[in-house]
Amino acid sequence: MLASDRILALDIGASSVKIGEFHAGGRGLRLTNFNHAEIGLDPEHEEHRQELLMAAVRNLLREKGIRSGKVVFCVPGQSVFTRFVKLPPVEESKVLQIIQYEAQQNVPFPIEEVVWDYQLLGATEGGGLEVVLLAIKSDIIEEINTCVEGAGLQTEMVDVAPMALYNAYRYNEGEQEGCTLMVDIGARTTNLLFIENGRVFTRSIPIAGNAITQSIAAEFGKTFHEAEALKKQKGFVALGGAYEDPPDIEQAQVSKIIRNVMTRLHSEIARSINFYRTQQGGSAPNRALLNGGSSILPYCDRFFKEKLQIPVAYFNPFRSVTLGSGVSRDDLARCAHFLGEVVGLALRKMSECPIEVNLLPRSVQERKQARQKRPYLAGAAIGALLVPLCLMGFNQRATVLKQTQLAEVNREVKQLSKLKGNIIQEQQAADKLRKRIDNVATLVEDRTWWPTLLEDLNGRLVSNVWLVSITPSEHAVPTNLVTSVEEEITDPDPDDTPAPARPVSAVASNAPMAYLRLSGAGNHGDADLALVDDFRNQLRESPFLDKTDDIKMEVPPAMVREGIFTFVLRAKLARPIKY
Repeated sequence: MLASDRILALDIGASSVKIGEFHAGGRGLRLTNFNHAEIGLDPEHEEHRQELLMAAVRNLLREKGIRSGKVVFCVPGQSVFTRFVKLPPVEESKVLQIIQYEAQQNVPFPIEEVVWDYQLLGATEGGGLEVVLLAIKSDIIEEINTCVEGAGLQTEMVDVAPMALYNAYRYNEGEQEGCTLMVDIGARTTNLLFIENGRVFTRSIPIAGNAITQSIAAEFGKTFHEAEALKKQKGFVALGGAYEDPPDIEQAQVSKIIRNVMTRLHSEIARSINFYRTQQGGSAPNRALLNGGSSILPYCDRFFKEKLQIPVAYFNPFRSVTLGSGVSRDDLARCAHFLGEVVGLALRKMSECPIEVNLLPRSVQERKQARQKRPYLAGAAIGALLVPLCLMGFNQRATVLKQTQLAEVNREVKQLSKLKGNIIQEQQAADKLRKRIDNVATLVEDRTWWPTLLEDLNGRLVSNVWLVSITPSEHAVPTNLVTSVEEEITDPDPDDTPAPARPVSAVASNAPMAYLRLSGAGNHGDADLALVDDFRNQLRESPFLDKTDDIKMEVPPAMVREGIFTFVLRAKLARPIKY
């Protein structure tokens, strides 16, 4: 595995830490190693959190033999201030200025005391923009970063848990019809993600696993750790109604405590759904996905299905992730429900994600800037030392060199004057011959260029994907060509063998064509976006395309009609050619 392909993703939760080692290759994301552990922190003794967190991260690496290196980690949602803001219609050049103003107005701390970032979510109905602002106090992120780097890792990027979970959802589930509600039940908080039409809205509820543990501890007079062990050993969500209690009296009592807390949680979820519908203009969820360490209490899914009256299932973050040969499927199945954030973090290093925020601590930012300046500072120091030496040598030899050079120049001028006429004649003859050779070479190359290009593109097609049209253009975004692949597809038959890619007629132009617009389609399935990404990765290796300009996908990335998904890619040619 190349070092550049290795990705370390670390999820730092309120009561546990999870790590995943991934490999990013041509077939997408591949999990090669993972581990998780409890921090062992009593919520009433937060003063020990830093040393316990550092020890937990070290144990994660040591137990599974994971090498240290650059890491992408996320912080829990309750540590981050999140605010969704709608901006009025403004010029593109003033968007950043407006966002900075909104950050100063909405973040409840002095802006110089926080690390903040934003993400544009899309346009509003009034033509404005919807933005999510995220901010964390500098001292909090510095403490967490100290633990991460103290364990031997190098911080490269800092994400927020709910946003990483959303990226994992989009990678595995794609675009779903209607509104999906993700219920991420952690230790301290339950994060709700409303996902609808490519947009996301999040809300945190301070009722989760610790609330259950504290209720059990109060009822039985136990310590927090004793109550946590009792919850894991005997806990389940009581079914209620006419169902008979278990014969174990203690277990029956624990289950009723859990159901009471879950009922409070459901009440807050119902209020959040109402807020999303009335204040955010969203729809009622038509399905729910459970995630998080506290979501695996027995009958938890049944409880929410009964209360929400919609289908409820557990989110599988590894649906589109390949598993390495050394990964235990059984071990992964027992903890996959709380590794969604880890997958979302790894995706940040593999490809573009719907939400890309980075709350990198200022100490890491300054260190990176200093590292970038270091070569220039060293070069400047060396230059400052060499200048006096060069001046001394120049002064000593200047007179002798000038006299010697003058004599040599005079001799050469006399010789070159005699040869000047012959050189001009030979040069003219060589220029004529060169032009003839260039014309012949251009004709031969242009004659074979298109067939060779088409053969190269067809050879890079992946299974269940075919090209419909290839349109040359002198600009990155053609304005006088077809605007949708659907205009080029007529009665597609997925069972037929894909026809070879063909160029589409373009407006005649003498200008060199620098771009290709590749319209394609494929059989619809869960892996449609992954198939397009595979094809893009294959195209990046084509000698006909410019490797310095990445292949773009037109928005929306994929459209589906009658079992066929379509896509449009734009690629820059390595050498422009006249059409």
